[in-house]
Amino acid sequence: MEKILAPSMMCANFGNLEKEIELLEQANIDMYHCDIMDGHFVPNITMGINDVRTIRKYTSKLIDCHLMIDNPSEKVDWFIEAGADIIYIHPESERYIIKTLSHIKDRGKLAGLAINPDTSLETIQETLELVDYVLVMTVNPGFAGQKFIDFTRKKIAKLIDLKKEFGYKVMIDGACSPAIIEELSSLGADGFILGTSALFGKEKSYATLIEELRRL
Repeated sequence: MEKILAPSMMCANFGNLEKEIELLEQANIDMYHCDIMDGHFVPNITMGINDVRTIRKYTSKLIDCHLMIDNPSEKVDWFIEAGADIIYIHPESERYIIKTLSHIKDRGKLAGLAINPDTSLETIQETLELVDYVLVMTVNPGFAGQKFIDFTRKKIAKLIDLKKEFGYKVMIDGACSPAIIEELSSLGADGFILGTSALFGKEKSYATLIEELRRL
């Protein structure tokens, strides 16, 4: 199965974002992952609408927006209009999550559910009928460079099993080292968000690193 490899753009060099995108395009990544944080739902502030617009300007590949914000239903359309193809929302941040997921799909976009390490499958299983992607957080959301949380493997295995019924893709976000990518890809995970554990801040080029990850 071909892995979906998505660089986490919060880890990119924002001093020259156009060049970063050019290098990532040359490396033939699959999609761009944009972490949107509001300083309330998570204790950090990162990318915004103009960042998504900039990335959209320089690529035709898929762009996802991971909305780590309160009340995402009020902001979904902002990011769709900025160029996002996939919108992830957290169940804890939205009172009427099914309504918001349905709205994303009604806008012709792909709906995603982001699941924190402490979010139980029992609380979100009813929403799986509506989602195209499930983003499993293997670290606590908010900051790059954290350690992989081991007990999330059980949840990942269950979601991989359930995707046969619901048809979504399972994406892994957090501390995705080459070893983790190899392990979880063999279990049936579809894709990985690439941050500082596998892509950014390395001596090798993006093209070389992506090629190595595809061979795992």
